Amino acid sequence: MGNTAGERLSRYGLQSERLLWPTKGPGVFEHEVAALERTLGLTTVEKVLAWVRTSSMWPANFGLSCCTIEMMAVVSSRYDIARFGMEYFRPTPRQSDLLIVPGRLSHKMAAPLRQIYDQMLEPKWVIAMGACASSGGMFNNYTVLQGVDKIVPVDIHVPGCPPRPEALMEGIVRLHEKIKAGVPPAYQIRGVAQ
Repeated sequence: MGNTAGERLSRYGLQSERLLWPTKGPGVFEHEVAALERTLGLTTVEKVLAWVRTSSMWPANFGLSCCTIEMMAVVSSRYDIARFGMEYFRPTPRQSDLLIVPGRLSHKMAAPLRQIYDQMLEPKWVIAMGACASSGGMFNNYTVLQGVDKIVPVDIHVPGCPPRPEALMEGIVRLHEKIKAGVPPAYQIRGVAQ
């Protein structure tokens, strides 16, 4: 017949079915498709990979100062980071895909931090934990770098001095949401050379 949906809509000057139901809102069709995907178990390879990445992240820590104590608490039974697939912190960067940088970063430690980041396999993510890692904190002097993002691209900033373990857990959850939404790691967004 040659009477496809696109031809029928173009006859009326419309480009999408959304405009036919102005009272239902812009996301009606997306919600119906998402419900159908959940009911039938349909998905895409990208969504499966994102789910796998968030369910088996292997963190490496680069403990620098007082925030490290708060970071170590997330592996305890009270906070139980294992429910996110992060059983324990990996001993080498080659086994890690998440780098958590807690505390202030001195200029002397900038080169080792970059070296560890470069040794991580892709895809890789970075969490700057605490005010010092995010912006230098109260240490505005010549020895402390004013933010980890001057050396490595940061995906999530966790505020606080020091941030509670709950705040780090919130940062991890936000990182998982970014990954599941298909947001690429910060080094791909900024175009940083690897």
